[in-house]
Amino acid sequence: MSQPKWMSLLGLATRAGKVISGEELVIKEVRNGKAKLVLLAEDASDNTAKKVTDKSLHYGIPLRRVTDRYTLGHLIGKEARVTIAVLDAGFAKKLITLLDES
Repeated sequence: MSQPKWMSLLGLATRAGKVISGEELVIKEVRNGKAKLVLLAEDASDNTAKKVTDKSLHYGIPLRRVTDRYTLGHLIGKEARVTIAVLDAGFAKKLITLLDES
């Protein structure tokens, strides 16, 4: 079974160095205006989900809820990750398109 296209694209963005992960780093990049898309795991704690969602809304950064933290971490070659920011506008735009289709 092949994985959804957005997962492959996220892996490509990671190899290109256009992805950061971890709650504090993601919020920092949202504040700096460098984040173009924030991905938040469905199993994030309520507190983390609220904080990341509020920051993204305040700064006008698109946010999408995706699979669980373990899959999200695996896609970028790391341990479990609750939140990821995509720093490249091209990758972010295509990821949003693919995520909204599925």
